[in-house]
Amino acid sequence: MADWDENSEKLSGNLEHILRALRKESHRRQLPTVEDARQWQHDIMDGLVPEEPHYVGRFRGEAGLEDIAVIIGSYYGSHPDDVAEELNKFERKLQQIIIALDQRIPPDKMVTASDLADILDLCAWVHSEWVRIHPFANGNGRTARLWANAMALRYRLPPFIRLRPRPDGGYGDAAEKAMSGDWQSSVPIFQQMLAELIES
Repeated sequence: MADWDENSEKLSGNLEHILRALRKESHRRQLPTVEDARQWQHDIMDGLVPEEPHYVGRFRGEAGLEDIAVIIGSYYGSHPDDVAEELNKFERKLQQIIIALDQRIPPDKMVTASDLADILDLCAWVHSEWVRIHPFANGNGRTARLWANAMALRYRLPPFIRLRPRPDGGYGDAAEKAMSGDWQSSVPIFQQMLAELIES
């Protein structure tokens, strides 16, 4: 079996399977929850060899992960004691944003330039907040990119963020800035990614 962080056929297959499921379910427009992401992380690791098997599908701060800290560049993710509450806040705000956007952008509505800007803001925010909290011991980047692609699919945009290998073109710098709460820096990166996908 492949290592969880290796760019393997199995990992690519797992990610593609999750994307297909997200595409299939997007028309139902169910409100997302952090439990969706817990399941994604579990599915990502299916058939792979994780760094620590008991990390799979569990958030930092839960039993056995009470003392797991993460650091990206010079920034720490949320303290393990705070992850549960941070995730509660994340879920509440995400659902509030989505309820408002769903009212403005019903499934049969053509997406306007203003709508597109708001969708990309949502993609950038949900991705960056997940990165900032860093709720898993590993696999947060992939899960954050799945969050952003799930939001794009919800509003009939293509999944424009490459899941693996990690995107380039300024993505890494924007992700590090997200650790300090700066989600806006991801917006132009995502705009460029979407434009390049549409033009290809």
